[in-house]
Amino acid sequence: MIRILVVEDDPMVGKFHEHYIKQLKDFELIDTARTSEQALKFLEKQSYDLVLLDIFMPGIDGLQLLKEIRNKNFNVDVIVISAANEKEQIQTAMRFGAVDYIIKPFEFERFNLALNNYKLRRTNLENLTQVKQEDLDKNLTIKETPSDTNVPKGLDKNTLKLIWEIILKQENMFTTDEIASSAGISRVSIRKYLEFFKSLNVLSLELHRGSVGRPIYKYKCLDKSSSIINHYVE
Repeated sequence: MIRILVVEDDPMVGKFHEHYIKQLKDFELIDTARTSEQALKFLEKQSYDLVLLDIFMPGIDGLQLLKEIRNKNFNVDVIVISAANEKEQIQTAMRFGAVDYIIKPFEFERFNLALNNYKLRRTNLENLTQVKQEDLDKNLTIKETPSDTNVPKGLDKNTLKLIWEIILKQENMFTTDEIASSAGISRVSIRKYLEFFKSLNVLSLELHRGSVGRPIYKYKCLDKSSSIINHYVE
């Protein structure tokens, strides 16, 4: 069982982490810390396998906490889950040993991918007494691509191809409504396809706050040259 410490100052987000962890096999949420100071106290008292770490927190922020975790030589791995999306912040987290980085807002599929990739790497190494280069290469180059390239239940291959072609024509960020209008398909149906593309890491979802009205979620195509979609539509 992989023992998890969540470090998250937002109680609502902490509840999402707890809910998601309960859906995953071989993972157990042990403690939740609301501050870096509280997290350090937890780490000094007992052992964990994995820390899910936010960056924007009052007092000591997540990057400072990550540095402290390394300075104190705590035997624990870290996955950052944060709205911090500046290149420098991500680079700093990776330099201090974060094994993955999830940008908020995120969906369960990305959370599931991160934790299960972590479990696979961990299991592969634990099962080896002496590590050969080929074993290490295989372990360090786990691809975040689906092993099952069938279109998920409820999605249609032709519709998937149509929506992806529409996305490729978008020069800027776009909303669910904009794609629904172009495709002539209901907003509810379009969202399912967009979330599937997001789970493949070819789309990102960002929150935009206008001067008036409700916040708007917009999608951004991360890689128009990606060939991963071809596995599903060919």
